[in-house]
Amino acid sequence: MVPSLSQWVRGVRVRAPGVRQSKIANGAATLLALGAIGWWVVSAHSGGEEPKAMHETDFAVLAGGCFWCVEAVYERIDGVISVMPGYAGGHTPNPTYEQVCTDTTGHAEVARIEFDPDRVTYAQILDTFWKAHDPTTLNRQGNDVGTQYRSAIFYRDEEQRRVAEQSKRQAQAAFKDPIVTEIAPLKTFYPAEDYHREYYEHHKGAPYCQIVLEHKFFML
Repeated sequence: MVPSLSQWVRGVRVRAPGVRQSKIANGAATLLALGAIGWWVVSAHSGGEEPKAMHETDFAVLAGGCFWCVEAVYERIDGVISVMPGYAGGHTPNPTYEQVCTDTTGHAEVARIEFDPDRVTYAQILDTFWKAHDPTTLNRQGNDVGTQYRSAIFYRDEEQRRVAEQSKRQAQAAFKDPIVTEIAPLKTFYPAEDYHREYYEHHKGAPYCQIVLEHKFFML
């Protein structure tokens, strides 16, 4: 049971005996009382329980062709909090989309997927990855051709690498041709330009979105 506000304030005063009534002491007592009020408000609204720490999230960085497609697919997955298109796996610092399209920076178009591991696991994120693109075609997805469209998983730690390798082995059973997906450490992720973000949501009537992207939704 949460004590009343007056009980909390009295409790602070009782626990601070012998405080001399100077300006400094009065100021300290006021701060203690305000702190008690704040704790009481939080406690009262949480059923008397201690406030819980913020829930930690995880992230995956995946390349599966055009990042417009990867973003749109994962935004529809339960447990995914946010998706950011960008670039990874290259050697040119702060690449632009125009530079990446020249096929000289080494970057792949990727999506940084933030997710709640209590609702969807990293392994489940990868299960969707294998379904949402063709991991057996080298440096291309459909008519999109070039190293920027390669299939890749960029892991952030050894555990993600282990899960990715295992997931790749298991996924091979669903494909006749060998999976060519690159599994590499994530060095730097560069967010894409603003006009790439939420591309499908802003261009649902575009032929690319209707022909290529919406077909992917049916594959999931």
